[in-house]
Amino acid sequence: MLRRFLPPYKGYLALNILFNLLSTVLSLFSFAAIIPVLQILFGLDDGAAGYMPVVWSSGMEAVVAALKNNLYFWIGAEVSAGRAGYVLFALGLFLVLMTGLKCGCAFLASFFMVPIRTGVLRDLRQQLYEKVVALPIGFFTEERKGDIMSRMTSDVGEVEASIIASLDMLFKDPIMIIIYLVTLFVLSWQLTLFVLILLPTAGWLIGRIGRSLKRQSKRGQELNADILTQIEETLGGLRVVKAFVAEDKLVERFARLNNETRRTFNRLHRRYMLAHPVSEFLGTALIAVLLWYGGGLILADNATIDAAVFIYYLVIFYSIINPAKDLSKAAYSIRKGKASLERIDRILNADTGVENTADDNTTPVRSASQMSSRESRLSEAPGDHTSDDVLLSFSHVSFAYKEGVPVLKDICFDVKKGETVAFVGQSGSGKTTLLDLVPRFYDPQEGAVMLRGTDVRRIHTGELRAQIGYVNQDAILFNDTVFNNIVFGLPAEEINRSDANLTERVRRAAEIANALEFIEAMPDGFDTIVGDRGSRLSGGQRQRISIARAVITEPEILILDEATSALDTESEQLVQQALDNLLSTDYCTKLVVAHRLSTVRNANRIYVLHEGEIVETGTHDQLLEKGGYYAKLLKMQQAK
Repeated sequence: MLRRFLPPYKGYLALNILFNLLSTVLSLFSFAAIIPVLQILFGLDDGAAGYMPVVWSSGMEAVVAALKNNLYFWIGAEVSAGRAGYVLFALGLFLVLMTGLKCGCAFLASFFMVPIRTGVLRDLRQQLYEKVVALPIGFFTEERKGDIMSRMTSDVGEVEASIIASLDMLFKDPIMIIIYLVTLFVLSWQLTLFVLILLPTAGWLIGRIGRSLKRQSKRGQELNADILTQIEETLGGLRVVKAFVAEDKLVERFARLNNETRRTFNRLHRRYMLAHPVSEFLGTALIAVLLWYGGGLILADNATIDAAVFIYYLVIFYSIINPAKDLSKAAYSIRKGKASLERIDRILNADTGVENTADDNTTPVRSASQMSSRESRLSEAPGDHTSDDVLLSFSHVSFAYKEGVPVLKDICFDVKKGETVAFVGQSGSGKTTLLDLVPRFYDPQEGAVMLRGTDVRRIHTGELRAQIGYVNQDAILFNDTVFNNIVFGLPAEEINRSDANLTERVRRAAEIANALEFIEAMPDGFDTIVGDRGSRLSGGQRQRISIARAVITEPEILILDEATSALDTESEQLVQQALDNLLSTDYCTKLVVAHRLSTVRNANRIYVLHEGEIVETGTHDQLLEKGGYYAKLLKMQQAK
């Protein structure tokens, strides 16, 4: 599960394992001082018979046996000479030294674990955010916004608290347990084998508790998502709630959800808290059994272990209990956090829906050098372009959302460079969906959208969208300055607030968007903060800034999707002046979806859509002469 996150941190992981290994080995040496201390205090052993020379070429086992013998020979000699206090002091000093080295290594192991923990968390957040940004528009129409927010906040927090916080235990405790078990086998294989027979029972009890944690945790995170969804919907629709006096209804609904969440987390946390006492009880029970069984081995006529070694054995075995408890706690935490990780993976593994045939690891956009090597199209005169070549083509395009009712049916048309082409029709006729196929927010099920004769599916989405400016009816601004909102679509290397040329481009874009006057009238001018989603500006001001944002990128194709439909009359007139400035130039090709037909009377060509099909084509005057759908729509609007 963690293998996908750990590879960038192999160096830190290797150092962590190394120092955990040293810490465990040093702890064995410090514990070993207990045996001679007991022998001195209680006279359990008279020491070795005599000095044994160390032959380093005789093998590790013989060398260890000789060193041990000589240590006991020295202890026995010193005790016999009446210097037992000196020996105890030396053994105590050895114990302190080994413990100090062990604690230092344990610190270094944790020291090198910190970058792994923080790095894995950073990578998870980054991957999740990048995936959310890369997912197609259709993904968010099918998912609840509150649930997505819950996965990015609550679930990531749970993964941090449960899985990432357990990383140290996962890499430290198994090392300690394995080394301690090997030592126990060396001291007494009979006693250790007896203990291992009892362990599966304890493991079964711990595992049964752990399995239920994952189910409860998953349900808890789903309820958290429901709470976030209701909060988001309440904040977004607060005017409607108050208008319909529905406060009590929503409060009651939230209280039910809140109480169910509390009950679920009560069960979850109680089971989680059961991990420590269960593991401690089982460890104590094993110690009691060991005392009974080990005592029998010592008291037997052919004893295989003496009292001092048995006490050393108990000390090491008891040292296994804490890492075993921590490991079981880590297992509980991982099961608890795994449910959240699975919810996160539903986003990370989601199909982006749009496949790039170019290098997926890069997003080619227009570089600063490319921009400086050509003349700015903002300053081009209307006659500078040849409009004989076809720029954009729809060839027998059909589209449906998730294999539902077709929204577009066999759409065919061509758009030449510099033209202004409008799409009109009743609500639900497919106008916006048609334009969404150009920047590949969706891909058609049948047919193809061609840019300069190339299927847009054969163009990298980054390069494709860098050639398109977009203005829709919902003017979305970011909580930043006016200047930064306007330059939002430019490559990062082009954005330099002190660049006079960029400042002039921003002013020119604002002037075309009919926004320069009100921007300069604000207290901080272009450095004014617009507020959350542009809340400090009027609807018309937000829309004009969004037009400037589209204009400054010097797009080859400009999409205007009902840019005035959500505005009041005065704001509409101001925005319409900005649109007239755009539509009167041919520095780019304009695709316009119009709610009010008066805004597109000067378009080169108008396509009338009805139930996903193009039913009429022509200029404003030609369509009026036909007296068909377009004439009826215009007549209905004039009658209002």
